[in-house]
Amino acid sequence: MSKRVAFHTLGCKLNYSETSSISADFVARGYQVVPLGAEAELIVINTCTVTENADAECRKIVRRGLKGAPDAAVVVTGCYAQLQPEDVASIDGVRAVFGTAEKSGIADLADEILSWDTPQIHTSDLSEDTSFVGSATAEGDSRTRAFLKLQDGCDYTCTFCTIPLARGPARAMEFERIAEAIDGLVRDGFHEIVLSGINLGEYKAPSGERFADVVRLIDVLQPPVRVRISSIEPNTLSNEIIDLVANSTVFVPHFHVPLQSGSVEILKRMRRRYNPEKYQQVAQRIFERMPHAALGIDVIVGFPGETDDLFEESWRFLESIPFTYLHVFTYSERENTPAASYADVVPMSVRKARTARLRAFSEQRRAEHHARNVGSTRIVIPETFDAQSGTWSGWTENYVRVAMHAPELIVRGPHRVALTEVHADVVAATSLGHVARTPQVQV
Repeated sequence: MSKRVAFHTLGCKLNYSETSSISADFVARGYQVVPLGAEAELIVINTCTVTENADAECRKIVRRGLKGAPDAAVVVTGCYAQLQPEDVASIDGVRAVFGTAEKSGIADLADEILSWDTPQIHTSDLSEDTSFVGSATAEGDSRTRAFLKLQDGCDYTCTFCTIPLARGPARAMEFERIAEAIDGLVRDGFHEIVLSGINLGEYKAPSGERFADVVRLIDVLQPPVRVRISSIEPNTLSNEIIDLVANSTVFVPHFHVPLQSGSVEILKRMRRRYNPEKYQQVAQRIFERMPHAALGIDVIVGFPGETDDLFEESWRFLESIPFTYLHVFTYSERENTPAASYADVVPMSVRKARTARLRAFSEQRRAEHHARNVGSTRIVIPETFDAQSGTWSGWTENYVRVAMHAPELIVRGPHRVALTEVHADVVAATSLGHVARTPQVQV
């Protein structure tokens, strides 16, 4: 019987993409992939440091995996493993720790790991790492959406962030490989490709091309899929990129642009590379060119020095932006970051209260976005089927989650739909028929 391996991923979409690549390497070596908690010889956990309580989360997942496979060898990799390898190695059951640069070689050492009696650490200094390891993989078991990793690492010095330490300096996929990667995902049957990176807007190919060149290239290629841009910093989202998306039939009108704070003072303390005025200009350009667009925003609340007045300043700024949804993060101190030693610490109770307030605001804006889209015609790619309700769910190009009544055995390709009515956190939709490709619809 073939050996079995289980995976679990914490954190960003890039982590999920890389886990899928590691999984494919194991399959190529004859391993069977099983769910976490099932009997397995190996368990691979890909970790994150952005989420709160990374240590507690990692320990919890290790326990969950070992409950179903008590004799399994546990391998931990990812950002938390890179930053705190000794702490990870001390967790009961962990057999190996692999850093960021080493994670792509886990499958090569799988059989050796099974024979190790004591935890071994494989990490290296990333400060001068210029290698780029690509990945282009599906979201979970979906064959609908693929994440194409174009960029890794970050050269920014934001005072709250450990990503430059965990991921190393900025580096990117060779420009000439992009067309081949897109073509491969089309051949594999995907209908949507999400361009991904740690700091995607800072994409710079070894040959000098920048992210605007990537967008232009893909638009010229006209692949028979729709393309979505993942999170991109406001200082890198130029008018040129916005205009390229607005004029494209390939790229969808959806942007996720981190803000972190609407306070001038807090942005300076965070050492961000823009101010609220710059962010306002970016948002204004998006909605001038694409009134039906979706805009998601990251916000950190409770950063050191965020007084009640500065929080209200940030709130008022957010009120002025026609955003679609927020990803709200409660600030938590990170080792090896300047902000961890800042004075004027905000009490945790205050941080959580502000988080709850902003998340409620986000739900209100999402509901308004859904209501505005009722009566429009969009393109939806069916993703998951609910047998109880007889509906398929999926996302429109401008990020409206819809529920569409249809048989379970429909074509899993793009459908033109009419959005009819808001139901809780989804919009009911009527299929107008399957379409041959996934064009962007602008009405």
